[in-house]
Amino acid sequence: MSKRRLEGKVAIITGAASGIGEAAARLFVENGAVVVVVDVQDELGEKVVASIGPERACYKHCDVRDEKQVEETVAYALEKYGTLDIVYSNAGIIGSYKGILDLDMASFDNLIAVNVAGGAAVIKHAGRAMVARNIRGSIVCTASTAATRTGLAAHAYTVSKHALLGVVRSASRELGMYGIRVNCVSPLGVATGMSCTIPGIKRFRLDTEFVETQMAAVSNLKGMVLKPKDIAEGAMFLASDESSCINGHNLIVDGGFPETSNIYPIEIAKTIIPLLQWSFNKCISTCSSVLSILVPSYMYSILFDQNKKVPAKAF
Repeated sequence: MSKRRLEGKVAIITGAASGIGEAAARLFVENGAVVVVVDVQDELGEKVVASIGPERACYKHCDVRDEKQVEETVAYALEKYGTLDIVYSNAGIIGSYKGILDLDMASFDNLIAVNVAGGAAVIKHAGRAMVARNIRGSIVCTASTAATRTGLAAHAYTVSKHALLGVVRSASRELGMYGIRVNCVSPLGVATGMSCTIPGIKRFRLDTEFVETQMAAVSNLKGMVLKPKDIAEGAMFLASDESSCINGHNLIVDGGFPETSNIYPIEIAKTIIPLLQWSFNKCISTCSSVLSILVPSYMYSILFDQNKKVPAKAF
């Protein structure tokens, strides 16, 4: 059996209670690492650790907007495991979809505090710990395809990811002198609990399959459906020794999303109509599946199999 890619490594992953962070926590552990699952969603975080196993993972509450909590999280990992090889700064929020004319500045400030300042704080304290202990570590951030172009997300989110990419590239120059690599992975169109939630409508969440179907439809990579694990695989590559000569890099994982395609500003009609069509087809498919169980097979074939010819009656 070949050696696992992160064998013996200690990793911190922020935003690891769900979505991409959770997928990364599970993948890192599968590949030999022990992981500190970091989040503000305590109940979900504890469940992730319980399902992975407390011998391979532990949970630490940390709001990345609070630099003190970030510093304490790094200290916690060092005290518990004695070293820190990998830090995956994945925590982030989407924020409001409002246009520039209606931009809520308080919401904007909060998004920058999480996505940019939070990421910078993680790099700062992880870098300090690695430099002090002469660890040639790897720091990875979750940026976005919105970090390099517009038309893919709302203004505040786009600004935050552009800024985070700048932090990654700038920090990679400084920390590279100590043998510490800083890179980022940039996803697009991954259906997670956060990306499927419509801001301002807490009780309504788009179906994961619907979001995946819509994103796959515009991809030029046939048969491609991006999953959280696909982004986690990219993060693991950047965290592992396989990328030992890669520094300051932005790894885009978007399934070949066309440069000419845009998602934002959102056109309601172009969003609602496909959703209604998909929901109707899903309902028909579900009803058909239920009836196939309840209705005798010969009756079901007559009702739903339009291609099957009913034999002529013999007289």
